[in-house]
Amino acid sequence: MIIDFHTHIFPPRIKGNRSQYLGRDPLFNTLYSDPKARLATSRELIESMDRDGVDISVVLNIGWRSHELCVETNDYIMESVSRYHERLVGFGMIQPLAGKKALAEMERLARGGIKGIGEMRPDIQGFDLADEVMRPIADAARDYGLILLTHASEPVGHIYPGKGDITPDVLYRFISKFPDNAIVLAHWGGGLPFYALMPEVKDVMKNVFVDTAASPFLYKKEVFIHIAEIFGEEKVIFGSDFPLIRQGRLINDILSLPISQRVKDMILGGNAEGLLGGVGDGENPGFHRH
Repeated sequence: MIIDFHTHIFPPRIKGNRSQYLGRDPLFNTLYSDPKARLATSRELIESMDRDGVDISVVLNIGWRSHELCVETNDYIMESVSRYHERLVGFGMIQPLAGKKALAEMERLARGGIKGIGEMRPDIQGFDLADEVMRPIADAARDYGLILLTHASEPVGHIYPGKGDITPDVLYRFISKFPDNAIVLAHWGGGLPFYALMPEVKDVMKNVFVDTAASPFLYKKEVFIHIAEIFGEEKVIFGSDFPLIRQGRLINDILSLPISQRVKDMILGGNAEGLLGGVGDGENPGFHRH
């Protein structure tokens, strides 16, 4: 089974009225002000999955600054998951600064079958991942069995739209404060897994996974081999960042790696299926405590 853990979809009304939303949200403006930046609906994602042999996709929201835009787009993700319940798994978005409204939205999402919160963008949404504002969010995520997925940024290298500054030090403070939450760090965790060579870091990251979203734009293919060795082959989860990148492109990169088929299968779907607690069975996501 191939599971793409990192894709993005938007309602047709946002795709068709992009310019109206550019002025309403700073992250949307950063990511999609270029007319060439692709927006995709759930139907277009399903077409991509059929074309590239993807069985399941996790659809993520983005880090909207307003609570209202979080709710509006969460509705579309829940509708899409309901429509394509055998193919899509949903993650919703909340604005932690909305307080009780954010917690109420988390409850609504959990009751609606959503499996996680993400892709969080604290640098744009205006909160600190390790601040006390996240305490009730992390507690609620554990209570509802929701995975937390956050954007991650490399502290070095080239600049690109939306890179941000959610760097390994920021992520490590977050993970250290909430070590019992199931957490996925997008984009190889901004390089944080390389620090798992330090035993104390690896221990703190016992419930942390990394996805491979946009990998060809960030690292050479050898990153799969090195992080699987350093951080753990069971910790690496295939994510494409569709529609930024074609799903099949990254699948082909993984299939071409000089690693065993067993590890390829883990990265392409086995690890994600285990984290989600069994796709399609209605169970809460599971993860391993060591």
